[in-house]
Amino acid sequence: MTMKTRNSPQSAHACRICLVRHGETAWNAERRLQGHIDIPLNPRGLSQAEATARSLARAGERFAALYSSDLQRARQTAEAVARAHGLAATHDARLRERHYGVLQGLTFDEAERQQPQAWQHFKRREPQVALDGGGESLGGLAARVHGALAEIAARHAGETVVVVTHGGVLDIAHRLATGKPLEAVRDFAIPNAALNWIEHTAGSWRLLAWADESHLADALDELPGT
Repeated sequence: MTMKTRNSPQSAHACRICLVRHGETAWNAERRLQGHIDIPLNPRGLSQAEATARSLARAGERFAALYSSDLQRARQTAEAVARAHGLAATHDARLRERHYGVLQGLTFDEAERQQPQAWQHFKRREPQVALDGGGESLGGLAARVHGALAEIAARHAGETVVVVTHGGVLDIAHRLATGKPLEAVRDFAIPNAALNWIEHTAGSWRLLAWADESHLADALDELPGT
């Protein structure tokens, strides 16, 4: 279920994280798997990044830090937030998208046709199967994302931070906060440039809000149906 508003005040020792998926790219519009391929934002994505930064500023949030994937599409989105809030982004490769191996650069239709075995592994969400061509397993992605978020939460207890990242990372973060298994079919949206809130306190995570795109005219979901 998509949640649109945050539901309770922050405790004194909690770290609140606003997770932002990067703005739209040309490959998003083409339904083409990007993974670690470094694709920039398209004009709509740049506009979405600015809209996200304005929305966070209007909300009156005070952010202690800004973290971003080191891939260009996330860095460009983070730059808009940085300008609006007077923050410098810390780039962390652990916040990168999943490496999709032989599927990278292919549209969904091309992947199904040209790499049927890898595509089926991907669609079935098999946690321990690394995708051919140097790809990453879902379990490996989860491990690095969990580590990055836990480190950020420990560093910013009692504070609020922004993390700009990718759809695959947000998929993991939602499951971390809700306990949903990695192999379960995704039943929540991950739109470009939407606002997603999770909180860490007393060693546990919880979901505060998800997929708030009220500041956007339209946004594409991440890998629909997966």
